[in-house]
Amino acid sequence: MDKRLLVLALGMFAIGTDGFVMAGVLPELADSFHVSIGAAGQVTTAYALSYALLAPTVAAIAGNMPRKILLLSGLTVFVIANLATAAAPDFGFAILMRILTGLGAAMFAPTASGAGVLLVSPHRRGFALSVIIGGLTTATALGSPMGSVIGALGDWRWTMIFVSGLGSLAFLGVTVFLSDIPTPPALGLAKRLAPLRDPRIVLTLMTTLLSMSGFFTVYTYFSVVFDRAINASPLVFGALLVAWGVAGTFGNLSAGRLVDRLGARKVLLTVLTLAALDMVSFAWTGANLWTATAAIVIWGAFSWSVQAPQQSRLVSLQPTLAPVVLGLNNTGTYLGVTSAGIIGAVGIQTIGAHNLGVVGAVLVLFALAASEFAAWRITSAALAAV
Repeated sequence: MDKRLLVLALGMFAIGTDGFVMAGVLPELADSFHVSIGAAGQVTTAYALSYALLAPTVAAIAGNMPRKILLLSGLTVFVIANLATAAAPDFGFAILMRILTGLGAAMFAPTASGAGVLLVSPHRRGFALSVIIGGLTTATALGSPMGSVIGALGDWRWTMIFVSGLGSLAFLGVTVFLSDIPTPPALGLAKRLAPLRDPRIVLTLMTTLLSMSGFFTVYTYFSVVFDRAINASPLVFGALLVAWGVAGTFGNLSAGRLVDRLGARKVLLTVLTLAALDMVSFAWTGANLWTATAAIVIWGAFSWSVQAPQQSRLVSLQPTLAPVVLGLNNTGTYLGVTSAGIIGAVGIQTIGAHNLGVVGAVLVLFALAASEFAAWRITSAALAAV
Protein backbone atom coordinates (compact mmCIF):
# COMPACT_ATOMS: atom_id res chain seq x y z
CA MET A 1 0.00 0.00 0.00
CA ASP A 2 1.33 3.44 -0.97
CA LYS A 3 1.92 5.39 2.28
CA ARG A 4 1.07 8.64 0.53
CA LEU A 5 -2.45 7.43 -0.19
CA LEU A 6 -2.87 6.31 3.41
CA VAL A 7 -1.83 9.76 4.62
CA LEU A 8 -4.43 11.40 2.38
CA ALA A 9 -7.00 8.86 3.60
CA LEU A 10 -6.15 9.80 7.20
CA GLY A 11 -6.90 13.42 6.40
CA MET A 12 -10.22 12.42 4.87
CA PHE A 13 -10.89 10.31 7.97
CA ALA A 14 -10.41 13.41 10.15
CA ILE A 15 -12.68 15.51 7.93
CA GLY A 16 -15.33 12.80 7.75
CA THR A 17 -15.26 12.35 11.52
CA ASP A 18 -15.67 16.09 11.98
CA GLY A 19 -18.60 16.21 9.57
CA PHE A 20 -20.50 13.31 11.10
CA VAL A 21 -19.57 13.44 14.79
CA MET A 22 -21.64 16.51 15.65
CA ALA A 23 -24.80 14.41 15.35
CA GLY A 24 -23.54 12.38 18.29
CA VAL A 25 -22.94 15.28 20.66
CA LEU A 26 -25.90 17.54 19.86
CA PRO A 27 -27.69 17.03 23.21
CA GLU A 28 -24.52 17.88 25.16
CA LEU A 29 -23.78 20.88 22.92
CA ALA A 30 -27.38 22.13 23.23
CA ASP A 31 -27.21 21.89 27.04
CA SER A 32 -23.84 23.63 27.11
CA PHE A 33 -25.08 26.67 25.16
CA HIS A 34 -28.68 26.54 26.47
CA VAL A 35 -30.22 26.23 23.00
CA SER A 36 -32.77 23.81 21.56
CA ILE A 37 -31.70 20.59 19.86
CA GLY A 38 -32.90 22.03 16.55
CA ALA A 39 -30.76 25.14 16.99
CA ALA A 40 -27.77 23.02 17.99
CA GLY A 41 -28.15 21.08 14.74
CA GLN A 42 -27.17 24.21 12.84
CA VAL A 43 -23.53 23.59 13.72
CA THR A 44 -23.74 20.80 11.12
CA THR A 45 -25.52 23.13 8.71
CA ALA A 46 -22.83 25.80 9.06
CA TYR A 47 -20.01 23.32 8.42
CA ALA A 48 -21.70 21.63 5.46
CA LEU A 49 -22.78 24.88 3.78
CA SER A 50 -19.30 26.36 4.17
CA TYR A 51 -17.75 23.24 2.63
CA ALA A 52 -20.28 23.04 -0.21
CA LEU A 53 -19.88 26.65 -1.30
CA LEU A 54 -16.16 27.04 -0.73
CA ALA A 55 -14.87 23.77 -2.25
CA PRO A 56 -15.33 24.81 -5.92
CA THR A 57 -14.33 28.39 -5.11
CA VAL A 58 -11.08 27.34 -3.42
CA ALA A 59 -10.32 24.92 -6.27
CA ALA A 60 -10.64 27.75 -8.79
CA ILE A 61 -8.79 30.44 -6.81
CA ALA A 62 -5.95 28.19 -5.61
CA GLY A 63 -5.57 26.28 -8.88
CA ASN A 64 -1.89 27.26 -9.24
CA MET A 65 -0.90 26.81 -5.59
CA PRO A 66 1.46 23.87 -4.92
CA ARG A 67 -0.63 20.90 -3.79
CA LYS A 68 1.37 20.16 -0.65
CA ILE A 69 1.08 23.75 0.57
CA LEU A 70 -2.67 23.70 -0.08
CA LEU A 71 -3.06 20.40 1.80
CA LEU A 72 -1.07 21.65 4.79
CA SER A 73 -2.88 25.00 4.80
CA GLY A 74 -6.24 23.26 4.80
CA LEU A 75 -5.27 21.00 7.70
CA THR A 76 -3.89 23.97 9.64
CA VAL A 77 -7.18 25.85 9.31
CA PHE A 78 -9.09 22.65 10.14
CA VAL A 79 -7.13 21.95 13.36
CA ILE A 80 -7.16 25.55 14.63
CA ALA A 81 -10.89 25.97 13.93
CA ASN A 82 -11.75 22.76 15.78
CA LEU A 83 -9.67 23.79 18.77
CA ALA A 84 -11.39 27.18 18.72
CA THR A 85 -14.77 25.42 18.61
CA ALA A 86 -13.76 23.46 21.71
CA ALA A 87 -13.01 26.75 23.46
CA ALA A 88 -16.13 28.56 22.17
CA PRO A 89 -17.58 30.86 24.85
CA ASP A 90 -21.02 31.04 23.20
CA PHE A 91 -23.11 29.46 20.46
CA GLY A 92 -22.53 32.24 17.93
CA PHE A 93 -18.76 31.82 18.15
CA ALA A 94 -19.14 28.03 17.77
CA ILE A 95 -21.16 28.53 14.55
CA LEU A 96 -18.50 30.90 13.22
CA MET A 97 -15.76 28.38 13.94
CA ARG A 98 -17.74 25.64 12.19
CA ILE A 99 -17.82 27.83 9.09
CA LEU A 100 -14.04 28.21 9.34
CA THR A 101 -13.69 24.44 9.80
CA GLY A 102 -15.64 23.98 6.58
CA LEU A 103 -13.09 26.20 4.82
CA GLY A 104 -10.25 23.96 6.00
CA ALA A 105 -12.11 20.87 4.78
CA ALA A 106 -12.83 22.56 1.44
CA MET A 107 -9.11 23.26 1.01
CA PHE A 108 -8.05 19.70 1.86
CA ALA A 109 -10.64 17.20 0.60
CA PRO A 110 -10.86 18.04 -3.15
CA THR A 111 -7.09 18.58 -3.23
CA ALA A 112 -6.49 15.17 -1.64
CA SER A 113 -8.66 13.40 -4.23
CA GLY A 114 -6.93 15.21 -7.08
CA ALA A 115 -3.48 14.57 -5.60
CA GLY A 116 -4.21 10.85 -5.20
CA VAL A 117 -4.97 10.56 -8.91
CA LEU A 118 -1.75 12.38 -9.82
CA LEU A 119 0.45 10.29 -7.51
CA VAL A 120 -0.23 6.96 -9.21
CA SER A 121 -0.15 5.55 -12.73
CA PRO A 122 -3.35 5.88 -14.82
CA HIS A 123 -4.38 2.22 -14.39
CA ARG A 124 -4.33 2.59 -10.58
CA ARG A 125 -6.35 5.81 -10.31
CA GLY A 126 -9.59 4.06 -9.43
CA PHE A 127 -7.85 2.22 -6.61
CA ALA A 128 -6.24 5.44 -5.38
CA LEU A 129 -9.61 7.17 -5.20
CA SER A 130 -11.17 4.21 -3.39
CA VAL A 131 -8.43 4.36 -0.73
CA ILE A 132 -8.83 8.10 -0.19
CA ILE A 133 -12.65 8.03 -0.18
CA GLY A 134 -12.33 5.01 2.12
CA GLY A 135 -11.04 7.39 4.78
CA LEU A 136 -14.34 9.26 4.57
CA THR A 137 -16.55 6.18 4.78
CA THR A 138 -14.46 4.67 7.58
CA ALA A 139 -15.10 7.85 9.56
CA THR A 140 -18.78 6.89 9.77
CA ALA A 141 -17.90 3.43 11.11
CA LEU A 142 -15.11 4.36 13.53
CA GLY A 143 -14.29 8.05 13.87
CA SER A 144 -17.78 9.41 14.45
CA PRO A 145 -18.77 6.76 17.05
CA MET A 146 -15.47 7.22 18.89
CA GLY A 147 -15.92 10.98 19.00
CA SER A 148 -19.55 10.62 20.08
CA VAL A 149 -18.65 8.30 22.96
CA ILE A 150 -15.88 10.68 24.06
CA GLY A 151 -18.40 13.52 24.13
CA ALA A 152 -21.08 11.51 25.89
CA LEU A 153 -18.72 10.22 28.59
CA GLY A 154 -17.04 13.55 29.19
CA ASP A 155 -17.68 16.82 27.41
CA TRP A 156 -18.48 17.56 23.75
CA ARG A 157 -15.47 19.91 23.73
CA TRP A 158 -13.17 16.89 24.11
CA THR A 159 -14.71 15.55 20.91
CA MET A 160 -13.47 18.63 19.07
CA ILE A 161 -10.02 18.15 20.56
CA PHE A 162 -10.10 14.51 19.42
CA VAL A 163 -10.88 15.62 15.85
CA SER A 164 -8.10 18.21 16.02
CA GLY A 165 -5.72 15.43 17.01
CA LEU A 166 -6.69 13.42 13.93
CA GLY A 167 -6.09 16.47 11.77
CA SER A 168 -2.69 17.03 13.40
CA LEU A 169 -1.66 13.44 12.64
CA ALA A 170 -2.64 13.96 9.01
CA PHE A 171 -0.60 17.19 8.96
CA LEU A 172 2.49 15.32 10.15
CA GLY A 173 1.89 12.59 7.59
CA VAL A 174 1.62 15.04 4.70
CA THR A 175 4.76 16.82 5.91
CA VAL A 176 6.82 13.63 6.11
CA PHE A 177 5.53 11.40 3.32
CA LEU A 178 4.36 13.72 0.55
CA SER A 179 7.03 15.56 -1.37
CA ASP A 180 6.42 16.86 -4.88
CA ILE A 181 2.82 16.55 -6.05
CA PRO A 182 2.17 17.57 -9.66
CA THR A 183 -0.03 20.65 -10.01
CA PRO A 184 -2.99 19.95 -12.31
CA PRO A 185 -4.05 22.41 -15.02
CA ALA A 186 -5.93 25.31 -13.46
CA LEU A 187 -9.64 25.66 -14.24
CA GLY A 188 -11.59 28.82 -13.54
CA LEU A 189 -14.89 28.82 -11.67
CA ALA A 190 -16.87 29.29 -14.88
CA LYS A 191 -15.29 26.20 -16.39
CA ARG A 192 -16.04 24.20 -13.25
CA LEU A 193 -19.70 25.22 -13.38
CA ALA A 194 -20.08 24.67 -17.15
CA PRO A 195 -21.49 21.10 -16.78
CA LEU A 196 -24.53 22.62 -15.07
CA ARG A 197 -25.76 23.67 -18.51
CA ASP A 198 -26.57 19.99 -19.16
CA PRO A 199 -30.06 19.12 -17.78
CA ARG A 200 -29.02 15.47 -17.35
CA ILE A 201 -26.24 16.47 -14.99
CA VAL A 202 -28.47 18.90 -13.10
CA LEU A 203 -31.07 16.17 -12.54
CA THR A 204 -28.38 13.73 -11.44
CA LEU A 205 -26.99 16.27 -8.98
CA MET A 206 -30.51 16.92 -7.70
CA THR A 207 -30.74 13.19 -6.97
CA THR A 208 -27.63 13.46 -4.82
CA LEU A 209 -28.79 16.60 -3.03
CA LEU A 210 -32.29 15.29 -2.26
CA SER A 211 -31.18 11.82 -1.19
CA MET A 212 -28.44 13.14 1.11
CA SER A 213 -30.90 15.66 2.53
CA GLY A 214 -33.31 12.82 3.29
CA PHE A 215 -30.71 10.54 4.86
CA PHE A 216 -29.09 13.28 6.95
CA THR A 217 -32.36 14.80 8.12
CA VAL A 218 -32.43 11.71 10.33
CA TYR A 219 -28.69 11.26 10.90
CA THR A 220 -28.13 14.84 12.12
CA TYR A 221 -30.66 14.20 14.90
CA PHE A 222 -29.81 10.52 15.40
CA SER A 223 -29.63 10.87 19.18
CA VAL A 224 -33.22 12.07 19.49
CA VAL A 225 -34.78 10.02 16.69
CA PHE A 226 -33.57 6.83 18.40
CA ASP A 227 -33.49 8.04 22.01
CA ARG A 228 -35.91 5.30 23.12
CA ALA A 229 -33.57 2.57 21.88
CA ILE A 230 -30.44 4.35 23.14
CA ASN A 231 -31.96 4.83 26.60
CA ALA A 232 -29.29 7.39 27.58
CA SER A 233 -26.45 4.85 27.19
CA PRO A 234 -23.31 6.27 25.51
CA LEU A 235 -22.11 2.76 24.67
CA VAL A 236 -25.38 1.79 22.98
CA PHE A 237 -25.33 5.10 21.11
CA GLY A 238 -21.78 4.46 19.91
CA ALA A 239 -22.62 0.88 18.93
CA LEU A 240 -25.59 2.02 16.84
CA LEU A 241 -23.43 4.59 15.06
CA VAL A 242 -20.87 1.87 14.36
CA ALA A 243 -23.62 -0.35 12.97
CA TRP A 244 -24.74 2.46 10.66
CA GLY A 245 -21.20 3.16 9.48
CA VAL A 246 -20.17 -0.45 8.95
CA ALA A 247 -23.37 -1.14 7.01
CA GLY A 248 -22.70 2.00 4.95
CA THR A 249 -19.18 0.88 4.11
CA PHE A 250 -20.47 -2.53 3.01
CA GLY A 251 -23.29 -0.95 1.03
CA ASN A 252 -20.93 1.40 -0.76
CA LEU A 253 -18.62 -1.44 -1.84
CA SER A 254 -21.52 -3.66 -2.90
CA ALA A 255 -23.20 -0.89 -4.89
CA GLY A 256 -20.04 -0.34 -6.91
CA ARG A 257 -20.07 -3.96 -8.04
CA LEU A 258 -23.80 -3.94 -8.74
CA VAL A 259 -23.50 -0.86 -10.95
CA ASP A 260 -21.09 -2.76 -13.21
CA ARG A 261 -23.60 -5.61 -13.52
CA LEU A 262 -26.97 -3.88 -13.53
CA GLY A 263 -26.31 -0.25 -14.42
CA ALA A 264 -26.80 2.90 -12.37
CA ARG A 265 -30.57 3.27 -12.95
CA LYS A 266 -31.57 -0.13 -11.55
CA VAL A 267 -29.34 0.24 -8.52
CA LEU A 268 -30.67 3.71 -7.71
CA LEU A 269 -34.29 2.65 -8.24
CA THR A 270 -33.86 -0.27 -5.83
CA VAL A 271 -31.79 1.51 -3.20
CA LEU A 272 -33.90 4.67 -2.99
CA THR A 273 -37.21 2.77 -2.90
CA LEU A 274 -36.13 0.39 -0.14
CA ALA A 275 -34.45 3.19 1.82
CA ALA A 276 -37.65 5.23 1.84
CA LEU A 277 -39.68 2.24 3.05
CA ASP A 278 -37.19 1.57 5.83
CA MET A 279 -37.11 5.18 7.00
CA VAL A 280 -40.90 5.39 7.26
CA SER A 281 -40.68 2.62 9.89
CA PHE A 282 -38.44 4.59 12.28
CA ALA A 283 -41.39 5.90 14.29
CA TRP A 284 -42.08 2.39 15.60
CA THR A 285 -38.80 0.48 15.00
CA GLY A 286 -36.96 3.18 16.98
CA ALA A 287 -38.88 2.27 20.13
CA ASN A 288 -36.95 -0.98 20.70
CA LEU A 289 -33.20 -1.60 20.60
CA TRP A 290 -33.38 -4.72 18.41
CA THR A 291 -35.80 -3.36 15.84
CA ALA A 292 -33.93 -0.04 15.82
CA THR A 293 -30.65 -1.84 15.16
CA ALA A 294 -32.11 -3.72 12.20
CA ALA A 295 -33.64 -0.55 10.75
CA ILE A 296 -30.40 1.42 11.25
CA VAL A 297 -28.30 -1.26 9.52
CA ILE A 298 -30.63 -1.26 6.50
CA TRP A 299 -30.70 2.55 6.43
CA GLY A 300 -26.91 2.78 6.67
CA ALA A 301 -26.36 0.29 3.85
CA PHE A 302 -28.73 2.12 1.52
CA SER A 303 -27.55 5.61 2.50
CA TRP A 304 -24.04 4.97 1.20
CA SER A 305 -25.16 2.89 -1.80
CA VAL A 306 -26.23 6.02 -3.68
CA GLN A 307 -22.81 7.55 -4.32
CA ALA A 308 -21.34 4.81 -6.53
CA PRO A 309 -24.16 4.79 -9.14
CA GLN A 310 -24.33 8.59 -9.00
CA GLN A 311 -20.63 8.98 -9.68
CA SER A 312 -20.78 6.36 -12.44
CA ARG A 313 -23.66 8.20 -14.12
CA LEU A 314 -21.90 11.57 -13.92
CA VAL A 315 -18.60 10.28 -15.29
CA SER A 316 -20.38 8.56 -18.18
CA LEU A 317 -22.04 11.85 -19.07
CA GLN A 318 -18.85 13.95 -18.93
CA PRO A 319 -15.83 11.60 -19.07
CA THR A 320 -13.40 14.37 -20.05
CA LEU A 321 -14.48 16.47 -17.06
CA ALA A 322 -14.71 13.63 -14.53
CA PRO A 323 -12.93 15.47 -11.66
CA VAL A 324 -15.16 18.52 -12.18
CA VAL A 325 -18.50 16.67 -12.19
CA LEU A 326 -17.40 14.54 -9.22
CA GLY A 327 -16.56 17.75 -7.40
CA LEU A 328 -20.04 19.09 -8.19
CA ASN A 329 -21.49 15.86 -6.82
CA ASN A 330 -19.51 16.39 -3.62
CA THR A 331 -20.95 19.91 -3.39
CA GLY A 332 -24.44 18.47 -3.90
CA THR A 333 -23.79 16.02 -1.07
CA TYR A 334 -22.89 18.77 1.38
CA LEU A 335 -25.72 21.03 0.24
CA GLY A 336 -27.99 18.10 1.07
CA VAL A 337 -26.43 17.83 4.52
CA THR A 338 -26.87 21.59 4.92
CA SER A 339 -30.58 21.50 4.14
CA ALA A 340 -31.00 18.42 6.36
CA GLY A 341 -30.00 20.33 9.47
CA ILE A 342 -32.64 22.98 8.79
CA ILE A 343 -35.38 20.58 7.66
CA GLY A 344 -34.77 18.33 10.65
CA ALA A 345 -34.98 21.24 13.08
CA VAL A 346 -38.33 22.31 11.60
CA GLY A 347 -39.54 18.70 11.61
CA ILE A 348 -38.75 18.26 15.31
CA GLN A 349 -40.81 21.35 16.12
CA THR A 350 -43.78 20.36 13.95
CA ILE A 351 -44.16 16.55 13.99
CA GLY A 352 -41.62 15.45 16.61
CA ALA A 353 -38.19 13.81 16.43
CA HIS A 354 -39.53 10.26 16.30
CA ASN A 355 -41.31 11.03 13.01
CA LEU A 356 -38.31 12.52 11.20
CA GLY A 357 -37.93 9.27 9.27
CA VAL A 358 -41.14 10.14 7.39
CA VAL A 359 -39.71 13.52 6.41
CA GLY A 360 -36.49 11.88 5.27
CA ALA A 361 -38.42 9.27 3.28
CA VAL A 362 -40.36 11.96 1.40
CA LEU A 363 -37.10 13.64 0.39
CA VAL A 364 -35.68 10.28 -0.73
CA LEU A 365 -38.78 9.70 -2.89
CA PHE A 366 -38.24 13.12 -4.49
CA ALA A 367 -34.66 11.98 -5.17
CA LEU A 368 -36.04 8.85 -6.81
CA ALA A 369 -38.24 10.99 -9.07
CA ALA A 370 -35.24 13.13 -10.05
CA SER A 371 -33.20 9.99 -10.74
CA GLU A 372 -35.87 8.50 -13.00
CA PHE A 373 -36.28 11.80 -14.85
CA ALA A 374 -32.50 11.92 -15.33
CA ALA A 375 -32.54 8.36 -16.69
CA TRP A 376 -35.29 9.33 -19.15
CA ARG A 377 -33.31 12.36 -20.37
CA ILE A 378 -30.15 10.26 -20.72
CA THR A 379 -31.97 7.59 -22.74
CA SER A 380 -33.70 10.19 -24.93
CA ALA A 381 -30.41 11.93 -25.68
CA ALA A 382 -28.75 8.60 -26.54
CA LEU A 383 -31.57 7.64 -28.93
CA ALA A 384 -31.47 11.06 -30.59
CA ALA A 385 -27.74 10.65 -31.18
CA VAL A 386 -28.18 7.37 -33.09
